[in-house]
Amino acid sequence: MVASGTTGTRGDGLYGRAAEQAVIDQLLLDTLESRPGALVVRGEAGIGKSALLDYAAANANAQVLRVTGVESEAELPFAALHLLLRPALDRVSVLPPQQAEALLGALGLGGTTRGDRFLVGLATLSLLVELSAQGPLVCLVDDAQWLDGESADALVFATRRLHAEPVAVLYAARTGARLPAGGLPELHLGNLDPEAARQLLAEHAGTLPPAVRDHVVTEAQGNPLALLELPRMLSPGATGPLPFCLGNATPVTNRVLATFRDRIAALPESTRSCLLVAALNDRGELGVLAHALGRLGASLDDAAPAEWAGLIRITPEGLSFHHPLVRAAVLLATDIAARMAAHRALAEAVDDDRRAWHLAAVTLRSDEQVAMEMERLALRAQRRGGQAAVSAAYARAAELSADAAGAARRYTRAASAAVEAGLGQRAAELVARALRRADPGAPAGPVMAELAVVRARLAVEAGRPLDAARLLLDNAQAGTDHLTRLSLLSLAGFYTWTSAAHPDQIDLTRRIAERTPTGAGVTAVVKAINLDFRTILEGGTSVAATRAARVEQAPFDLRLIVAFQAVIPADRDGMLDAAAEMVRECRAEGRLGRMPQAMTVLAIAQLMDGRHPAARDTAAEGQALAADVGQPVWRSYLAGVHAWLSAVAGAEEEYAALAAEAFQHSEARRWMPSRCWAEYAGVLLELGRGRYEAVLDQMDRVMAGPSRHAFIWRYAWPDYVEAAVRAGAPERAREVLRRHAEWAESTQQPGPLAVQHRARALMASEHCAEQEYRRAVELHLQHEQPFDQARTRLLYGEWLRRHQRRSEARVHLEAAMEAFDRLGAAPWSARAAGELRASGVSVPSSGADDLMATLTPQELQVVRLAVTGASNREIAAQLFLSPRTVASHLYKAFPKLGVASRAELARLGHTRR
Repeated sequence: MVASGTTGTRGDGLYGRAAEQAVIDQLLLDTLESRPGALVVRGEAGIGKSALLDYAAANANAQVLRVTGVESEAELPFAALHLLLRPALDRVSVLPPQQAEALLGALGLGGTTRGDRFLVGLATLSLLVELSAQGPLVCLVDDAQWLDGESADALVFATRRLHAEPVAVLYAARTGARLPAGGLPELHLGNLDPEAARQLLAEHAGTLPPAVRDHVVTEAQGNPLALLELPRMLSPGATGPLPFCLGNATPVTNRVLATFRDRIAALPESTRSCLLVAALNDRGELGVLAHALGRLGASLDDAAPAEWAGLIRITPEGLSFHHPLVRAAVLLATDIAARMAAHRALAEAVDDDRRAWHLAAVTLRSDEQVAMEMERLALRAQRRGGQAAVSAAYARAAELSADAAGAARRYTRAASAAVEAGLGQRAAELVARALRRADPGAPAGPVMAELAVVRARLAVEAGRPLDAARLLLDNAQAGTDHLTRLSLLSLAGFYTWTSAAHPDQIDLTRRIAERTPTGAGVTAVVKAINLDFRTILEGGTSVAATRAARVEQAPFDLRLIVAFQAVIPADRDGMLDAAAEMVRECRAEGRLGRMPQAMTVLAIAQLMDGRHPAARDTAAEGQALAADVGQPVWRSYLAGVHAWLSAVAGAEEEYAALAAEAFQHSEARRWMPSRCWAEYAGVLLELGRGRYEAVLDQMDRVMAGPSRHAFIWRYAWPDYVEAAVRAGAPERAREVLRRHAEWAESTQQPGPLAVQHRARALMASEHCAEQEYRRAVELHLQHEQPFDQARTRLLYGEWLRRHQRRSEARVHLEAAMEAFDRLGAAPWSARAAGELRASGVSVPSSGADDLMATLTPQELQVVRLAVTGASNREIAAQLFLSPRTVASHLYKAFPKLGVASRAELARLGHTRR
């Protein structure tokens, strides 16, 4: 992987690319002024993408790192990242030890830790920032469509988290190629106009007769590479018909490819051997090439004719092709026998993961020994955190498997890894291959169970959650081990519940509950979970679920559902502990495809525990990661949770955007959870505004709609009670209050019971209300939940003030306002402030909470962590930022908050998490 050559350049720039040059110039200027930027340059082959990158390199008053993707290296994890960062690897030692170990491990340079993709991405960011401290830095990534997935993920991860560093990243990629860089600005290169094409041709083929030049311009169709290469097909002094006049129906890149192939065919056989070995080796290392060529009876000296012909360049750094199409032409110009001989020679010349791929390339029929070598390669890639590479290696191992069972197992592992890497279409193809090789008459076992989970995940992403549940139920048979069976059944229950309301749900959830075995420990928990899903869908309110059991060595999906279900019996501690542990595990193992799911459960657990700032941070981070790995279902789920938090905070514009995203994906995929959270967010927004009739109307509507079976409505029923009482229609809330009481009492948790007593107080007669309020306050103290507790104290304080007990009211109202301030719940804080003023307390109309509103979301995250005493490096590691970015956020936040140092932040108590 080396830099591509310049195409269509001239001394002062590029012909016909003034507008594109201006975009590059602005990006480079921004970098000099510490405004980082990123750009994806797109276009067809030969259109001049590499030339624009060359222009950036020549005009950047900066350090330049560059790498070119090569198609056959796309299966080697972190290969491109290694080559890009190679000039800077001597700086890895200055990174935090954990990041340095992860990066070295991923690059195969002796790190002892598993290749954590999060830490690798963060280490990449930190290393780029470290380099930029010495001066502006420009990273150029050519042929980005051929980067290995792990390198692409790390680079895009770093690119998206640059904030105030003098770093620019430019990607060049073919039109239509899928990149993980979605959301980055793009620059599309079109064909050169005729005048620019004539100027370019005149510079490089000015001796051609005018009529011939006009024909070349017509045939090149504005493609700069074609303008340079088509004239090479002409014989000296040509004036007649052109040999490449193939008509407009033939793509111009095919014509250029044909010219390269013809030029290669004219070379000596030994030179063609050199080109073939170089095309298959990709990296161009001269030592490897010399070794392999020696096995073929050739040497590097034989490459000279290709160099004279302008097809390759040889430098001390290695051999590189003039253009990627030359490499493609080399492969097209050689037969299979020559390619296999070159692969064998290379297999003896390399001693890393490439050896296995070269061996696999020359294996044309089943070979269990080579298949096992590829499986061992997959396991090595897994240790380095490379799920895309794991999938590719397992897939090739499956192709070479000696028996159908082995092939089905390996295809299944390949599909599972593809899902983890966010490659849904590839996973679907591998699932189809696994099913073709599986024995339909064989009893269910671990392979079919794993395959069912992959198929179910794909069905959910495609908007068919009930199909996913049926798949899992059908495969949860006695042939699977007990924990796997429980995992399949718990997932089946969960997916049945996540579907928008459907006539089949109740029958399906009954079948799942009936098939779930009875027992102790985790078996009892799963049984209770599926009974609860059935109860919810049948319209019941009580719960059977008990505290979440600790599930050691169980499948991730089972642990996820066990943690998730804890919201039904309001087991906040169990849910929070289990979710936090899963997130830590995903970070440690680099399980990028699982992080959004674990972070969804963690965000909900933090929200339920009244840790709103932490929940906002988790939801925002999880959304970004879900976007990075292509998981729209979980991104929308997190958007719904985030919308709820934004509504409580009174951030109406943010709420509207997040709710719209949640609703959009819910409609497209029949995914109920994102919808119910967005609907509940709307309810709380109206409640915070004091629009009580709107609250009642909204809840009446949603309780009859597609998300009516969401168990989150149990937590919302007290809000309905409050709105009904405030609207002067308490009779509308009697049935809701009864149902909430049934659920709260079945949980035996102090939190729901406290809220139940608060709701009873609102509905009680004057002489009974205070007893209910006091009981609610007592229960809150048994298991504190700041938001619910503050709401209870607010309502109790209001009640006390109305009964002229102002001094008692002030105690509760001040505590409520302080708690709302800490949580960033501005509408609720304003309401508590209004009640305090009515009780005779002077409350400033502006204060720290207003100052906090001036911060950007990321400044707010940084300030919250800074208050805890975390260092810039510690904050950077937690928020996936660079220390320099953290320092920049603090620098901008201090004057907004009226402080001059970290020490002064301590007085801003409401910023604490």
